[in-house]
Amino acid sequence: MSRETAVKRETAETKIALNLNLDGTGKSLLDSGIGFFDHMLNLMTVHGLMDLELRCDGDLEVDGHHSVEDIGIALGDAFKEAIGDKKGICRYGTFYLPMDEALAFVSLDISGRPFLVYDGGEMAPMVGGFDTELVEEFLRAFAVHAGLTLHVKVLYGNNTHHKIEAIFKALGHALRIAVSHDPKVTGVPSTKGML
Repeated sequence: MSRETAVKRETAETKIALNLNLDGTGKSLLDSGIGFFDHMLNLMTVHGLMDLELRCDGDLEVDGHHSVEDIGIALGDAFKEAIGDKKGICRYGTFYLPMDEALAFVSLDISGRPFLVYDGGEMAPMVGGFDTELVEEFLRAFAVHAGLTLHVKVLYGNNTHHKIEAIFKALGHALRIAVSHDPKVTGVPSTKGML
């Protein structure tokens, strides 16, 4: 069964077309209009062994907020559709990732109960043309629309680029673990019988 889907989202602020394959090889074709954000999404897909194609035409003349948040929404919607009935998945994924002097931790549950706990620590306000406050906005939009309980923490680090890179790589690994199939799990991994 293919865990692949396409999502389109159009608002007065953004126009997004997205294709996601949870069982990919880490290929991406990304154009959010924000170079640093494309770099982070590429890292997430490579380390998550997902395939992601994304095109976003957003109101970047305002700032990057609408584009980043709406991409999180569209990606979350795509993830929720692609994961399907959740039968046989590992469900949980946790990963620590070092990036030079920085260390990030991501732990998640494909629970159907959206929640974000985020502690990125102190960061420079901008990396290139990317507003670092938007890391949390992306993660919240993604978690809510994907139905994830998501905990993200930067334990330490000095370089803001490294901290954010560690987050996105760790997120990719945690997602890869959680969506993988466990041969011992035949149904939905929950005592409730549903997620």
